[in-house]
Amino acid sequence: MRFITANLNGVRSAASKGFFDWLAKQKADALGVQELKAQADVVESQFASCGKLTGHFHYAEKKGYSGVGLYTKEAPSDVITGLGIAEFDQEGRWVEKRFDKPGRKLSLISVYFPSGTSGEERQQVKYRFLDAIYPHLMALKAEREFILVADVNIAHKEIDLKNWRGNQKNSGFLPEERAWLTRLFDEGGVVDVFRTL
Repeated sequence: MRFITANLNGVRSAASKGFFDWLAKQKADALGVQELKAQADVVESQFASCGKLTGHFHYAEKKGYSGVGLYTKEAPSDVITGLGIAEFDQEGRWVEKRFDKPGRKLSLISVYFPSGTSGEERQQVKYRFLDAIYPHLMALKAEREFILVADVNIAHKEIDLKNWRGNQKNSGFLPEERAWLTRLFDEGGVVDVFRTL
C-alpha cells in the first residue's frame, strides 16, 4: 500500500501550486491531509476526489482554519469524524476510515494536532488534546490495527530540528510534548514508521 501524507496549509493554495497534479502521478492508495483551511462547500465541489481516490473530511467550524481529509481508493466500511470531544471536534482534527473484513480490522486516520505557538492558552489546548488522544489511541489499538498520519506539531528528537538548542523552551519542542511522544512509542507501542524505515 502506498500512503502519502501532507500538511496542505490550505487546500486551495496547495492546488494552485500543483499539489493535486503531482499527486495524480504518485499512484497512491491513500492520502492523508491536514490543514484544509476550507469548508465543505469548497472542498466537496472542487477536491472531493483525486483520480481514483475518494475523500472524506472533518471541517473546522471556524472558516479558513484547520480541517483534515483522508482520500482512499478502497471504499471504507465506516467513516468517523471527530474524537467525540466538542472542544477538539469543532476544530476539525480527526477523520478515520475503517476497513473491516472478516479477520481484519484496520483504520486509516488523519489528524491535525493543535499548535501552541500562538500563546499559553493554545498551549493548554494542545496539552488537553494530548491528554485526550492518548487513551483514545490506546483503546483503538486494543481492538484494531491503525495507520495514523498527522501533523503532530511536536519535534520528538534533537535530530528533528536544525536549531534544537534554541527551541527547548518553544512550543513544539517542550520537554512535556517530547515526553508524550516517547510515551506513545515506548509505553503505547505505536511505531514511528518514518524512523523505522
